[in-house]
Amino acid sequence: MRHVDVVTLFPQLFGPFLGEGLLKRAQDSQAVAIATVDLREYGLGKHRTVDDVPYGGGPGMVLRPEPVFAAVRAREAWHRERGRGIRRILLTPQGRPFDQAMARELAGRDEAQLFICGRYEGFDERIRTGLADEEISGGDFVCLGGEVIAMAVIEAMVRLLPGVLGNPRSIDQESFTGERLEYPQYTRPAEFEGQTVPAVLLSGHHGEIERWRREQALARTRERRPELIGKCRETRNRTGEP
Repeated sequence: MRHVDVVTLFPQLFGPFLGEGLLKRAQDSQAVAIATVDLREYGLGKHRTVDDVPYGGGPGMVLRPEPVFAAVRAREAWHRERGRGIRRILLTPQGRPFDQAMARELAGRDEAQLFICGRYEGFDERIRTGLADEEISGGDFVCLGGEVIAMAVIEAMVRLLPGVLGNPRSIDQESFTGERLEYPQYTRPAEFEGQTVPAVLLSGHHGEIERWRREQALARTRERRPELIGKCRETRNRTGEP
């Protein structure tokens, strides 16, 4: 069973997210255990303070190191008592952009993954240098906090775990598998508001269907994400590139 922890100032945000659909089923089946850690419980003083003004001046507040270190070390000790290692991951716009390859990497790890959600103006730098094993970004944009990025990372990772998806072949045919976008999909009815399903999909000829899907996937990738084409295995095979 995989283990995922999320250190956050807003653990209540994760209740509906984790309590529905395939994520709930994945937890019920013990494919994954997901726990939230309330950073406020490790805050300082009677007000449970977790942030302070930045040295040198500037706008906003910065997360102090003491509460973050205390929260992470408590979870680290809990996992190590149970024989598990732990990977400490900051969710920050300065991190490595998250992608499908990273989702597969995270899903394949045996150690517990502990995601630390930023807020305000970010982390005291000593959290980066003295605590984090790696940093992940959701992309080249900034959110109010790391919670929505944590949700995206968890969902992308958990769906790759064995037994989570009803049909495991879904993973092999979707976007970014083989560095291409997915081919167009159709279902009933065969005609809707003047738009019809391509005849090849109704033909029952599986070889022709697979050929059509490969061609459509490459065409869609060229149109929408041409930078992926150089990475695409089908393109390399066809052009004879190494």
